[in-house]
Amino acid sequence: MRTPGKQPFLATLTHVIVRHKRAVIGAWLLLTLFGAFAAGQVSKRWFESFSIPGYSAYEANQRTLHTFGTGEQAPLVAVFRSSGDVTKADGIKRAIAAAAQVNPGSRISSYWSTGSRAYISKDGHTTFAEIYPPGTPGFTSTTHMPEMRDRLKGATPAGVQAWLTGRDAIYADSSGGSGTGPSVLTEALIGGLGSLVILFFVFGTLPAVLMPIVIAAASILNTFTLVWVLTYITDVSIIVQFLIALVGLGVAIDYALLMIFRFRDELREGEDVETALVETMTHAGRSVIVSGSTVAVGLLSMIILPLPFIRSIGIGGMLIPAVSVIAAITLLPALLAVLGTRINSVRLLPKRFVDAGHPEDGWWGRWGALVMRRPVPVAAIGIVVVGALVYSGLQLNPSEAQAKDFPGRGDAIDGRGVLADAGISAGVLKPFVVLVEDGASRAPIVAKLRGTPGVAAAVAPPSWRSGSSSLVEAFPATDGAAKSVRSTIDRVQAELKGTSASLGGVAAEDRDFVDAVYSNFPYVLGFVVLLTFVLLARAFRSLVLPLKAVVLNLVSLAAAYGIIVFVFQQGHGSETLWGVHATQSIIPWIPLMIFAFLFGLSMDYEVFMLTRMREAYDESGDTRTAVSLGLARTGKLVTSAALVLMFAFFVLASSPGVDIKQFGIGLAAGIIFDATVIRALLVPALMRLLGRWNWWLPRAAARALLVRRREPALESA
Repeated sequence: MRTPGKQPFLATLTHVIVRHKRAVIGAWLLLTLFGAFAAGQVSKRWFESFSIPGYSAYEANQRTLHTFGTGEQAPLVAVFRSSGDVTKADGIKRAIAAAAQVNPGSRISSYWSTGSRAYISKDGHTTFAEIYPPGTPGFTSTTHMPEMRDRLKGATPAGVQAWLTGRDAIYADSSGGSGTGPSVLTEALIGGLGSLVILFFVFGTLPAVLMPIVIAAASILNTFTLVWVLTYITDVSIIVQFLIALVGLGVAIDYALLMIFRFRDELREGEDVETALVETMTHAGRSVIVSGSTVAVGLLSMIILPLPFIRSIGIGGMLIPAVSVIAAITLLPALLAVLGTRINSVRLLPKRFVDAGHPEDGWWGRWGALVMRRPVPVAAIGIVVVGALVYSGLQLNPSEAQAKDFPGRGDAIDGRGVLADAGISAGVLKPFVVLVEDGASRAPIVAKLRGTPGVAAAVAPPSWRSGSSSLVEAFPATDGAAKSVRSTIDRVQAELKGTSASLGGVAAEDRDFVDAVYSNFPYVLGFVVLLTFVLLARAFRSLVLPLKAVVLNLVSLAAAYGIIVFVFQQGHGSETLWGVHATQSIIPWIPLMIFAFLFGLSMDYEVFMLTRMREAYDESGDTRTAVSLGLARTGKLVTSAALVLMFAFFVLASSPGVDIKQFGIGLAAGIIFDATVIRALLVPALMRLLGRWNWWLPRAAARALLVRRREPALESA
């Protein structure tokens, strides 16, 4: 029981909520029903542009788009094969035109429009044509590939085989005919069902099982309301809807788990309902606020990157943990006040399986005692495992996958194979497009490109002129996503320097994206680390604990990168499990988004554990007791929360898209690795070894952080 005197804010808030619990629940019910309406409305207002303002290839593509109506989308590639000389086959030109007419305004290049044998294989049996669709690509835009394929094949002359391939066509075939994964609703439903199963075994009683799902639903739908309002202030990327579904489900359930675990602990100690709620809010509620702040910081850091759609993800994503925290410290206490001791009623499992004893006497208590006795071997095991994965993570190659590495079957995959068999470079799937302006001649540009190492061919299609601007098409000697193309892009840009020509095309813009993200990533990292350190230093009244937390979080993040590098980039198990060859790269946006997700979410677990350890230390003055007790009281909570998140993220791996598989596996494996190796091995073992230095806080630092300093107890390590 708390001694009489001025109560902290969370305790006062609890008393208010208990007195007005039905009003609080009613208000949340109305807001959540409106949130369901808002979710439907915001679906019409998503921002689908992926701009990279200020970067040369993106700007060149934008000027090309403005002048020619095309230039932002990768071309679709029509492939033809004949048993004889393919250039003598009548009707191929008409077939190309028929396919292009499906998307009026398409720009075409081929042997028939240029006379160049760059479009013909050496043996003369295979040819290809580039068809550039008009407009700007988006999540919901379409180039009508099935209709194009039907028109192409229908107009192809007898004796000639035809295929429609290209980057987007290959991606569609590798994704089972669509470029998308599960819908937001599907993700939320599958994740919710998986969470129910896990919660069933965690709590064993119906009210306790359903409560986190109720909090998650309220958090997700009310976040959609705020994001709907935000769309009237600024553009919000369509990707935010997936963040809301995944992060909202994860953090809301995490926070509900923490609160319910603590509430049940207090009831077990014999407290009445209101006192149990006050203690829950004072300790677990404070942890929820700190945890939500770290998740928000991780997502908000995206505003540092010079990409409007990623900045909108940061702003919109920040709302998710904010709403989840508010739901956890207002709606959940009101529901618990109504339920009271009935939180432990309606058993779903036999009584012997329901955890009704003290956690210290259970498995986690025994594990905590073992770690306290043998901290060095436990830490050594954790360091070896982490070291191996961090080493793998350092091999990370953020780049688009090459065409040959996309799995699947279909016409586009077959067309890719025909090009390769004919000895035609995969560079034709993502060609360079050079914009020549101010009426300058294209001839010198073509000559420069043909003499540039890494460029297989360069052509100036006669029809690619508009006013004082014209275009040149060049084919890299290797796939536009290959590592070697980076050097080729540098050489081409060097050749074009001082001329009226600018390098564009999808491959060059992809390179711009990588540069925009990863050249600015150190600033993102610095922002997150500094702000998180300050937040945790205030929360734990220590300089050592937040430093350890930040370092271990970065190590955990590097290990998560190591997992996706090992599985997908190096191909260990990816082909057996998902039919994906070793990609030799990780799609560029995936490491960035894994960072935004994992840094805050895994810090949740650190906060949950350290808050309980700090509380135990304040009571006992002994680090060994505090760490052992904190691990016993939070071990089941952390692993349960991690399992819920792991399942939600693993759902993504069922998507046929390679990028979504990499993203889902990276998140799922990263979360469970963090909750086990990092939090169950390294954190307690290192804290045991650090002893009283865990709680070190100089007077000057305490004054700067505006916290009260407590002298650490004199204890042995």
